[in-house]
Amino acid sequence: MSETIFSKIMRREIPADIVYEDDDMIAFRDIAPQAPVHVLFVPKRDYATLNDVPADASEVIGKLAVAAASYAKREGFDQSGYRIVMNCNGDAGQTVFQIHLHLLAGAPLGRFGTKG
Repeated sequence: MSETIFSKIMRREIPADIVYEDDDMIAFRDIAPQAPVHVLFVPKRDYATLNDVPADASEVIGKLAVAAASYAKREGFDQSGYRIVMNCNGDAGQTVFQIHLHLLAGAPLGRFGTKG
């Protein structure tokens, strides 16, 4: 795995508020939240951007989305609403080059963006 802050979190070298983990991914609260609920879902496979995910590994993206939806339901904001976002490269706001999905919730989201 390339060396990113996310790989250090996965190895427990950097503390994080981990809310979910399984064999395929880890999810933790963003340290600079852009909504009252801001959780990052990060696959344990190493892809820098969405462009780097090969067609035969596309299930990685689906697993992130399903885990985010499951988390929203578990936390009780699935019905009020949430947003999931994946940024790809610098112009889109990607600053950590390990693919990840942002889950944002807890308030009307028209005024929130995401960087990361």
